[in-house]
Amino acid sequence: MTHDHPVAADRAVSRPFGRVLTAMVTPFTSDGSLDLDGAVRLANHLVDEQGNDALVLNGTTGESPTTTDAEKERLIRAVVEAIGDRARVVAGVGTNDTRHTIELAASAEKAGAHGLLVVTPYYNKPPQSGLVRHFTAVADATGLPIMLYDIPHRSGVPIETETLVRLAEHDRIVAVKDAKGDLTATSWVTSRTDLAFYSGEDSLVLPALAVGGVGVVGTSTHFTGALTQRMIEAYDAGDPGTALALHRRLLPLSTGIFRTQGTILVKAALAALGLPAGPVRPPLVDATPDEIAQLRADCAAAGLELP
Repeated sequence: MTHDHPVAADRAVSRPFGRVLTAMVTPFTSDGSLDLDGAVRLANHLVDEQGNDALVLNGTTGESPTTTDAEKERLIRAVVEAIGDRARVVAGVGTNDTRHTIELAASAEKAGAHGLLVVTPYYNKPPQSGLVRHFTAVADATGLPIMLYDIPHRSGVPIETETLVRLAEHDRIVAVKDAKGDLTATSWVTSRTDLAFYSGEDSLVLPALAVGGVGVVGTSTHFTGALTQRMIEAYDAGDPGTALALHRRLLPLSTGIFRTQGTILVKAALAALGLPAGPVRPPLVDATPDEIAQLRADCAAAGLELP
């Protein structure tokens, strides 16, 4: 791809993790234990067949609430070794305990991760000053670049605009996974900082690009990574018509994958395609026949046939 006008060139320099990242599910065996061989196969598929620039491991889509610290480290190590220099690995290390988050960050760095995803501490609802203290403490404790994860509908607390502007001053805080759904707030932060904004909502990638976003950390991108790359490339190349057509093509699946909790439907679709997935761990539950039938319809509407 060539950058032959200033806008595209400017946008190209601020993508620390590439354009398309998938928050990878964690494959389990039929008895619910960690399936490292399956994880390696899935990671290779996502990089080689779906064109992902990076994989996010141990996020919520990776069932991080129900995997142990040791499982998290083993997963990172296996995937980093498998994909080599073909893509980057970003490790989810965020918890609602600063000390535990720092421990997970150290473990991920030791295991070879290239970056960290740190979610807003959830449930205990710290004030903004607490968020600054939390994120700064983690950034101070690691040598890796950090992507903040702003998802107030799960964490209970947004990272406010002024807080993001302040955090952007830290050398290692370089990006945001933006699942706030507030494009005005996104606009203010991208206009005032160099933070790379990745849409955390699959269906908002294109509008996010229009206000300064650089890519996506996706869930439906398990299946649409290559098309999503084409959409972003079209936008960058000054072809919004093609980008819009691809956005509309992707829409049935970028929204449909969240008809129930995203991991549940991703694992169901992967299983249908013969790719590693396995069951989900409680309190999640596997997809019902009706949910799988609807998933097939959503996939078909986006041009993906499930067997």
